[in-house]
Amino acid sequence: IVTNNHVVDGADEITVKLTNDQKLKATVIGKDPSTDLAVLKIEATGLPYLEWGDSEALEIGEWVLAVGNPLDLEGTASEGIVSQKHRRIYKTALEDLLQTTAMINPGNSGGALVNLDGELIGINMAIATNTGRWQGVGFAIPSGDAKWVADSIIAHGRVIQGYIGVTMSSET
Repeated sequence: IVTNNHVVDGADEITVKLTNDQKLKATVIGKDPSTDLAVLKIEATGLPYLEWGDSEALEIGEWVLAVGNPLDLEGTASEGIVSQKHRRIYKTALEDLLQTTAMINPGNSGGALVNLDGELIGINMAIATNTGRWQGVGFAIPSGDAKWVADSIIAHGRVIQGYIGVTMSSET
């Protein structure tokens, strides 16, 4: 299971609740705060899953669905469009986010952003807000980045990547 690091960070125990109300204990395989992603494992077989979609192939204006549990409302989906790609909002060290008009509220973090083919094209992460609630702009980690991070965590227990901590600025 791929989710946000900020969803599981600091948790002593994690329980995953399935749509049939079954609850399963989850183990954190690894976390990457620099991308705000984490990988969990549950002991179960035969569960449905989403196929990875190609977030690079997304076009601005393409319809998407944000799935999650916003405001404790389980199993909620909201529609919107991809309104920008390669957005930075300075919540984590490494960002290259999808911007969407799909409603993302507290509780959507770690949920799926899917295209109309039902493919995972992002992991819901954040909102731009002055009120703490959705104001028309949400952000998701692109599936290409999420897959790369998840594959690294599964293979190595952590993300192996170079990072020198330099950012560019037009200010002198």
